[in-house]
Amino acid sequence: MARLESMAAEIGAKLKERGETIAIFESSSGGLVSAALLAVPGASRYYQGGGVIYTQAARSELARIGEADMRGIRSSSEPYAQLLSRRARTIFGTDWGLAETGAAGPDGNRYGDAPGHSCLAVSGAIDFAETLETGAIDFAETLETGDADREANMWRFAEAALDLMRRALAF
Repeated sequence: MARLESMAAEIGAKLKERGETIAIFESSSGGLVSAALLAVPGASRYYQGGGVIYTQAARSELARIGEADMRGIRSSSEPYAQLLSRRARTIFGTDWGLAETGAAGPDGNRYGDAPGHSCLAVSGAIDFAETLETGAIDFAETLETGDADREANMWRFAEAALDLMRRALAF
C-alpha cells in the first residue's frame, strides 16, 4: 500500500493546491484506488465519493448506467471505462472522474478478456491559463499484466489508475 499511498499523496496535494475534486468508480481494483486517496490526510478537501461498480446492479444503481447507455459498449473496455469516469464526475459534481474496469483473475471475464486485463479512464476539465482556453481531458488506456494472480492484479490496476490520474494532472 505504501506505493499507492505515495502516489495518492502526490495527487491529493495537487488537487488541494488547485482546489479541485475527484470521484472514483472502480471495479476489479476493489476499492484500492479510493482507499489510497482516502488514506491521505485532508482527503475530504478533494475526494467527493465513489463506488465499486462490480455488478450490473451496481452499474445501474450506483453509476446510474442503464441498458440504453450501454448500447454498443461492453464492460471491461475503454469506452465503458470512459463512460464510468464521466458518470462519476457528473454524479458527484467533481472536476475529475477516474475509473477502472477489468478482470483481476484467476480467470478471465465473460467478455473474453484474460486475467490481468484492466481498462482505465480519466475525465476532467482544465484551464490552459497561458492561452485562456478551457479544454477537456478525457482519455483511456488498457493494461494487460499477463498474470492470473488476483490480488497482485488488483494492486497493479490501482497503481495504474493512480498513475493515469497523476499524468492527467500534469496537463
